[in-house]
Amino acid sequence: MTLSTMLSTMGAGMIRTCLIFVLTLVGSLPLGMIVALLRKSRFAPVRGIISVYISIMRDTPLMLQLLCWYFGPFYLFGWNIGSWRFPAIIVGFVLNYAAYFAEIYRGGIESIPAGQYEAAEVLGYSKAQTFIRIILPQVIKIIMPSVTNEVITLVKDTSLAFTLAYQEVFSLAKQISASQTSFMPFLIAGIFYFVANYIVEIVMKRIEKSLDYYK
Repeated sequence: MTLSTMLSTMGAGMIRTCLIFVLTLVGSLPLGMIVALLRKSRFAPVRGIISVYISIMRDTPLMLQLLCWYFGPFYLFGWNIGSWRFPAIIVGFVLNYAAYFAEIYRGGIESIPAGQYEAAEVLGYSKAQTFIRIILPQVIKIIMPSVTNEVITLVKDTSLAFTLAYQEVFSLAKQISASQTSFMPFLIAGIFYFVANYIVEIVMKRIEKSLDYYK
C-alpha cells in the first residue's frame, strides 16, 4: 500500500476523530457549567447526586464507561444496539469530560472573592446578572490554562473510541499496520494527533490572550 493510499484510507478516520472531538466539546463545556452550579446547590440531595456523578466519572476509566454506555442498554433492557455505537461514544465522552470541566469551573468560581458578590448586590445586580456580567468573565480567564490541558487530553482520548470498534484514525492505523506489517500508519496517526494538538494550543493561547483585559 502506497503512502497516498494510506493517507486516503486514514482520512475518513481523521474526520471521524475530529467529529468526536467537536461534539464532545460542544456538549461537555456547557454541561460542565450546569454540573458545577448544581454542585454548589443549596439542596443537599442535589449536591450529593452531583458529587456521586463526578466521582464515578473521574474515578473509573473512560474506556470502561464507553463499554457500559454501549453494551448497557442491551444487557439491561435487551435493546437493539446496532445503531447505538456512535451515540454511545458521544454520550460517554460528553458525560466524562463534563465532570472534569465542572470541577475546573467550580475551582474558578470559588476563587472569586466573596466581596465581589456583596458589591454587586449593593449595586442592585441580581444573582444571575452578578454571575454573568461579573463572575463568569473572571472565571473564564482564570480557568483557561486548565481547560486547555483538558482539551489537549481530549484530542488524545478520542483514540479510545477504538474500544467500540469505531473506525477513527487510531483504529484504522492499527488495522492497516497489521495488514501491511508497516509502522507508517502509526507514524501518520502520531503526526495527526501532534498537529491537532498544536492547533488547539495556538487557538487556546489566542483566546487566553484576548481575555487579558487587565493590561
